[in-house]
Amino acid sequence: MPDAPSTVLLASVDAGSSSSVTLEGAREYSFYPVGFEQDAAAAAKASDKGKQKPMLGTDLDKDGHPIPLSQQQPQRILGFMPNFRSVSAGGVPPKPGWKLNFKVATRQSFDYSSFLFLGITSLSAEGINSHPVLGKGVGGFYAYTWRGFLDKTDGTYLGAWFLPSLLHEDTRYYAMGSGNIAKRILYVISRQGVTRTYGGRQTPNIAGLGGKVLTQVISREYYPAGATDFSVLATKFGYSAMRDVAFTSIREFYPQIAAHYIRKHREKMARLAASQNP
Repeated sequence: MPDAPSTVLLASVDAGSSSSVTLEGAREYSFYPVGFEQDAAAAAKASDKGKQKPMLGTDLDKDGHPIPLSQQQPQRILGFMPNFRSVSAGGVPPKPGWKLNFKVATRQSFDYSSFLFLGITSLSAEGINSHPVLGKGVGGFYAYTWRGFLDKTDGTYLGAWFLPSLLHEDTRYYAMGSGNIAKRILYVISRQGVTRTYGGRQTPNIAGLGGKVLTQVISREYYPAGATDFSVLATKFGYSAMRDVAFTSIREFYPQIAAHYIRKHREKMARLAASQNP
């Protein structure tokens, strides 16, 4: 990760405190939501008028209070991994619906990082010869890539847009953000089978699981014989669920790790400044 900006306040990573970071620092970490530039302009304008500053890039809870940096879900993890479908612990996200869900699913499907991961997974699948019928070499890589793209986009639109909108299920990940590590890991795993309704109640994750199942059913139309057996499709379904659990685990714990890194770097810079200016 890049060096943390010296203006990051230690208070921003303490539980219950507000977040304060320069515009340059926010861009450097890609920790804040898209649109923080507009928030910064609004903050400067409000400051000029003597009004209370809006919190730069900070999610707010139901009472309008800023959520600590250590619990905020960034739009991108490590600056490039898309994290558009996560909700900060205690945050109040926009209401889901056909339009919003479609917008988020499209952004997730065609984000530049999606193509990067697609290339990596296609290359590895060709390397280990996951489906021998697809071949090897350049031709095999191409065969894996375009099918992998269809798998990915089918799954995203089905599991993040069509089925959630149809069934009124909010399949975004609502992070716990704090608490016992084992409990949080179990919570992450449970999100494969449990989600929320639009009204906030817990409900079976029919949209999420159904999207994975339908993706495998549809894939039978563009995978050749030998790659569409039930055992093959079941294995792909299992891998899809495991990838979700792995990435969701990163989403759950990343804010605290990033906040810890920022705090430690700030402390280091403070010590260095003190040693240079006795």
